[in-house]
Amino acid sequence: MIVIDHVDSDSSPPRSVGHSLRRVLWVFMLMLSVVIYGSHAPLINLCKVDGEIPFSSSSVVLFIELVKLLTSLVLLLIWDQRSPAVSLSWHLAAPFAISALLYGANNNLVVHMQHFMDPSTYQVLSNLKIGSTAFFYSIFLHQRLSLRKWMALCLLMIAGIMYTYGGMQDQQNPAPESQLHITLPGLGMMLLYCLISGLSAVYTELILKTQPLPLNLQNIFLYSFGIAMNLVMHMTSGQSREFFEGFSVWLVVIVVSQAVNGLIMSAVMKHGSNITRLFIISCSMLVNGLLSYLLFSLHLTVLFFVSVLCIGLSVQLYYGTK
Repeated sequence: MIVIDHVDSDSSPPRSVGHSLRRVLWVFMLMLSVVIYGSHAPLINLCKVDGEIPFSSSSVVLFIELVKLLTSLVLLLIWDQRSPAVSLSWHLAAPFAISALLYGANNNLVVHMQHFMDPSTYQVLSNLKIGSTAFFYSIFLHQRLSLRKWMALCLLMIAGIMYTYGGMQDQQNPAPESQLHITLPGLGMMLLYCLISGLSAVYTELILKTQPLPLNLQNIFLYSFGIAMNLVMHMTSGQSREFFEGFSVWLVVIVVSQAVNGLIMSAVMKHGSNITRLFIISCSMLVNGLLSYLLFSLHLTVLFFVSVLCIGLSVQLYYGTK
């Protein structure tokens, strides 16, 4: 997407770049990603008609992947023309098929898990993928995390659990207090989901970093396999909605913003790290909470502010000086 020199594994802006503009551009990308992640759920709510989502989720995912693919192709033609010639082969493209399979497997798991647990339990326990991502990151990318950094990531996970459990409440239609519910098969599927989530993210980062290819070309490989995988999932999902049913201006905003975010995440994983991605997702909870408060009059609870405090402490522990 954007040509940025290699940065260290903790997401610092490029060290070797003497130009301050690239540092500013890096920070802008990270902040934009936080905003996009945080605004996704509110945008979905704005698309609802009579309280229901009017579109096919699989068709939207396909459109997002297609926009990312076309954008990567354009950027490759514009920015990477002067890159050294690369002899293309299936050996370079094939590793991205594994990424697509892992992502596709997890998307299917998300659907099936709903039969074995309530949505709140899924939201709470899915934060365990922070730990699994950090675990695989330290093993496969040979990044030895200090005790201080593990503590920071634990705080990040705790912040996510508290936020998803009770960070916001609907004042106009307060829901009755419900207990979390999960069955033993659901717990097993959740653990598998978190393991695959961490593995797929770290595996993709490993490919992006080790292959001597322009990022835009790597994105083309990744999104091509992604489109093929999601097309199969769409055709076998059995959804009754038409492919373009429910499309609106807000949905176009979602498609474009998620496509931009996908390209940013590729740049983050190639030039930063998956740990950076975890902090982006966690910080996006703050944006999500504020937008929900402003747009839907949701009440921010004590747990929301405790989550904010935990995220701040986590950032300080992980990136702060000793």
